[in-house]
Amino acid sequence: MNRSDEEPCTLPAEASAPRRVDSTKPIVVDSRTLFRGRQEIQIRHEDEIYRLRVTRNGRLILNK
Repeated sequence: MNRSDEEPCTLPAEASAPRRVDSTKPIVVDSRTLFRGRQEIQIRHEDEIYRLRVTRNGRLILNK
């Protein structure tokens, strides 16, 4: 996936509002928000690309 294929990730207004962060609590993101109707997304972590996909059974699989 090259830069021209990437879609910007937008967060709801309340997610971008400045506030105190509690780093001990995990962030919960609904998978529908991440996938937006797709079966697979790519996640860049440091210099690596990971593939996160939804299986036919509705489970998630992460591959490097």
